[in-house]
Amino acid sequence: MDEALLDHKLKEYLQAHKQNFEEYLLNQAVNVREKIDDILKVGDIDLINNAHNLIHLIIDGNEQDKLSAFSRQEGIAWATFSLTLSFKLEWIQAIRRTMWAFIQKYSNEVQLIAIDDFFELEKQINNQIDYFLNEFFINYSTYKDALISSQRKEVEALSVPIIPITPIICILPLIGSVDTYRTNIMEGKILNEIGRLHIQTLIMDLSGISKMEIEVIDHLMKIIYGTSMMGCDTVITGLRPDVVRQMIQLGIKFDQETKTYATLQQALNQYLIK
Repeated sequence: MDEALLDHKLKEYLQAHKQNFEEYLLNQAVNVREKIDDILKVGDIDLINNAHNLIHLIIDGNEQDKLSAFSRQEGIAWATFSLTLSFKLEWIQAIRRTMWAFIQKYSNEVQLIAIDDFFELEKQINNQIDYFLNEFFINYSTYKDALISSQRKEVEALSVPIIPITPIICILPLIGSVDTYRTNIMEGKILNEIGRLHIQTLIMDLSGISKMEIEVIDHLMKIIYGTSMMGCDTVITGLRPDVVRQMIQLGIKFDQETKTYATLQQALNQYLIK
């Protein structure tokens, strides 16, 4: 059978048996099953939906760039929220077992897979899963190390952790309290790094901020204006309700070019998965 046709038929079969697939998958990942709601709440990570996305990328062997971007997104998200790696490994292996169980069902119920096609499919699927895991752990480790290093420098010298995730996109995860002194440091560091790294999009994640004074909010708006003057788009994520209320009371609002997202994960979905 033509490889592309087999891939298409497999995706149709899995979609038609989506609910049974999910039930089987959850039974294969007992430890993760109990943490699904917690992971969704803590990191805005929908494991079930992401599993379906991963399966489609794995079956379609021509989507290597999207698979790489997806693994980068997942690695960054899990590192950001310090989620347990053993859960991720168990989940991916459960996806692998479930896929092969349903491929067997497809071969028995719909169309027998020829031996040559089977071995080609086995190589494609397992290679893609292994590739995803490898890329995930590399990105997790790289981002985690960068985050830890940045946090350490912040404690030592109030540095601003601008972390590149692509040649033109960086994340600025702000953690702890932000006062006027720190925003002065932020201004210089952000503008210098935009010029040095030629950053085109800066994702500023504010979900880790414990306190932000009114003067700081005003200074932050000026920094955002400065980034736009240098040709860099600023994306704001994780705004806290109390900060939003302060902005409303002061009549402060972002310009139309500044995009906002509720969570860092949503921004990563938009800017890394094309």
